Amino acid sequence: MSLGRQCSWLLRWSWQPYMSAVTRSCVGHYATRPQRGFSSSEKLVDVAVNEETGISTVTLQRLPVNSLNLELLQELCTIFDALEKDRSRGMILTSASSTVFSAGLDILEMYKPKPDRVTAFWTTLQDTWLKLFGSSYPTVAAINGHSPAGGCLLALSCEYRVMVGPKYTIGLNETQLGIVAPKWFQYSMRNVISSRQTELALSTGQLFTTDEALKIGLIDEIATDKADAIAKAEKFLLRMSKISTTARKLAKLSCRQEPLEWLVANRQKDLQEFMGFVTLPAVQKGLDLYLESLKKKK
Repeated sequence: MSLGRQCSWLLRWSWQPYMSAVTRSCVGHYATRPQRGFSSSEKLVDVAVNEETGISTVTLQRLPVNSLNLELLQELCTIFDALEKDRSRGMILTSASSTVFSAGLDILEMYKPKPDRVTAFWTTLQDTWLKLFGSSYPTVAAINGHSPAGGCLLALSCEYRVMVGPKYTIGLNETQLGIVAPKWFQYSMRNVISSRQTELALSTGQLFTTDEALKIGLIDEIATDKADAIAKAEKFLLRMSKISTTARKLAKLSCRQEPLEWLVANRQKDLQEFMGFVTLPAVQKGLDLYLESLKKKK
């Protein structure tokens, strides 16, 4: 299979905001109870804090598919820092899209990349993962749509996953695109399901249906819709709030210590491997051919 064809599936999701000239839209806070909120100026991410419970709902809203570009990742880092500083009682990560949680990394960040920007893109992705995976506050992903690749990574980085069924899929499908998921992506999946299931999932690049994901433990609960997913996420976080904050935090970080320490120690090596791949002439040629094919269809 040619590289252009390998990229086509992910491109169909991640490049849609550019290729279809879809304007970005912003939504209000998702809430049914009194809340205060804060949002970035670009409105790529929205945050609403429930005053009664102290739970924050972080909503990805780089519509239509929440592809992860540099600016979105930077906003997530800022928000995770703020939640850490404010000693958040818990966070729910969800999407403003009705069909996609996140389509993963924005491949346009890797097409004819400028060294400074693509370096910032990857290091910010590393930072985002370190802050989310290593957060002291409890986290839940309310997965209300498809969640491939980088979208799956965000969900795996949370402590609990509630996914709307039955038609959506989730997984680290990089091998289907001719790419190997970085080691810290692999760690994230192995932290959730068995090593054997992780090896099979990563080597085949399988995207799991909601029912399949529940069966292997990739998600923890199935919801009927977004409202139900949010309610179940809140229920989990309220249950966590009854546990000693210090004990819970130390237990979580102890379990996650090895992957966190690995990336901190290997950040530069990981960056170099990514840069080496993304700048390969064959990779750039494949992306260029696909962009040209899209232009001809207009």
